Amino acid sequence: MRFKGVKIGFALTGSHCTLSEALKALKQLVEEGADITPIISYSVDQTDTRFGTAQYWKDKIREITGKEPLKTMSEVEPIGPKKSLDCVVIAPCTGNTLAKLANGITDTPVLMAAKAHLRNLKPVVIAVSTNDGLGINAKNIGTLLSLKNIYLVPFGQDDPLKKANSLVAHMEKIPETILMAFQGKQIQPVLVEYTSYGE
Repeated sequence: MRFKGVKIGFALTGSHCTLSEALKALKQLVEEGADITPIISYSVDQTDTRFGTAQYWKDKIREITGKEPLKTMSEVEPIGPKKSLDCVVIAPCTGNTLAKLANGITDTPVLMAAKAHLRNLKPVVIAVSTNDGLGINAKNIGTLLSLKNIYLVPFGQDDPLKKANSLVAHMEKIPETILMAFQGKQIQPVLVEYTSYGE
């Protein structure tokens, strides 16, 4: 029970193709005793895709955590002043979300949760999932790697031949990344060959 009593905000954004793998990590954290506060972006809350309906994903989150996901700015803003969390995880973290985070933009519940939490100088753990990680978003990943209290889950190219710029985090490494972040350390190596969860 490595996470017994640890309060974690687990925020999911609209990389719908990797939501299932993020939920495996979420389930592992719950099984290891974490007290999870689920948070979802507008995209996860409202968008139906070929990977599942918005309702399907919200039902899965409720099933795993036993809680209703926070989905508005006003619901997550108190995270800061109440100092209610030990860590915020953003998984999957889209290129849109990481670009905004790197540039101080706060216009979604997930970004507000991260901003509110960072004011308390506590860790934010990011599991990237973006088709432009080695393209226009490469500079933003570099910026986040250099910022205090932000830690990245190890990631790699998930399809270098067909999607050369695409990066996806190893969602199964989220727990270990959190534990290292609590020590003020970035888990290493950050750049690793990508394989799907469970392979």
